[in-house]
Amino acid sequence: MKISRPLDFVIDKITNSIENTLTGEVFDTAIIKLTIKDLSQIIKADWQFDWTKEIKDRDKQVYKLTTVNNHTIIQGLLSIEDKKDHIFMHLIESAKFNKHKDKVYLGVPGNLVAFACKVSVDKGYQGFLAFDAKTALIKHYQDTLFATHFRGLRMFIETNAALRLISQYFKS
Repeated sequence: MKISRPLDFVIDKITNSIENTLTGEVFDTAIIKLTIKDLSQIIKADWQFDWTKEIKDRDKQVYKLTTVNNHTIIQGLLSIEDKKDHIFMHLIESAKFNKHKDKVYLGVPGNLVAFACKVSVDKGYQGFLAFDAKTALIKHYQDTLFATHFRGLRMFIETNAALRLISQYFKS
């Protein structure tokens, strides 16, 4: 059995893509499956997690968030698993330059969570997304993502909350 690690991402702002913190300029985003070739863009020292290990795990799908106009600069990464009735979010991480108070863009984590919810809807799971949260962030996820605390560290996003996030980031 794989042990899930509690996630500690912060939802800085629910945007409609990603937003430059200095100018307020909004950039349309693309979320694309990460490939082995893309790993050359990921400098281990700049990322908290071992994304090479994630991409090699056949049970997981790893995605990169980029701007539509520049697919080479990775803004954030996401690792999810299809549990056949919901999606489980294993890892989520903003690029080093999108963390802390001097970040370049707002909206990266929210964009990735909305994408995971969209995958769940597309697979017929009504948007259900589960993840484990660090204790200190449970209330934050309840307030920002409308996530529900299940028990222990486990949280989930149900249909209404998922559709709200999806509609914010993905215009049909």
